[in-house]
Amino acid sequence: MLNIRIHGRGGQGVVTASKILGMAAYRAGKQVRTFPLYGAERRGAPVTAFIRIDEAEIYLKSLIYHPDCIMVIDSRLPYVIHPFQGLNSGGTVILNSRLRPEEARAKLGLKNIGGIAVVKATDIAEDVLGTPITNIVMLGAFLKIYGFISLDSMKQGIRTVFGEGERGDRQIRAVEIGYQNTEVLR
Repeated sequence: MLNIRIHGRGGQGVVTASKILGMAAYRAGKQVRTFPLYGAERRGAPVTAFIRIDEAEIYLKSLIYHPDCIMVIDSRLPYVIHPFQGLNSGGTVILNSRLRPEEARAKLGLKNIGGIAVVKATDIAEDVLGTPITNIVMLGAFLKIYGFISLDSMKQGIRTVFGEGERGDRQIRAVEIGYQNTEVLR
């Protein structure tokens, strides 16, 4: 079972990202369970979403305290809270950062991780979407480091949420550019 925890702030699309990732994994033939955890319900408050993906049916409904993958969609969040707490040894970190993977690993003190994927998601989101909401770009980074979900499955999940029009097209472009511009260090 792959246990994923996504960290961000209210209004950044953490919950939407978890839903789209769940839909894409389901389309890829996996079993999925996803749910959010809200702090204070206001824009900018920390938000966490949890996703479990497995081949077998998932019955576990608890929070994920020891994830295999942690995605941080807010580039400032690692300096405010410690989102990497509980990451399994050999786990994966996916970051929105302008740092190179080796720089991010050293600066954030990430030891005993199996891999790190870094994408300049804020820059890409502002260029493609006209807004600093990075959730969809970060899904491209997830695809880059984990190969079990196809880009087509992710696109279908995005279309389900954003539709077939221009809005959906821009989100598809954001995930593609996120994928292309993600740097991975294993």
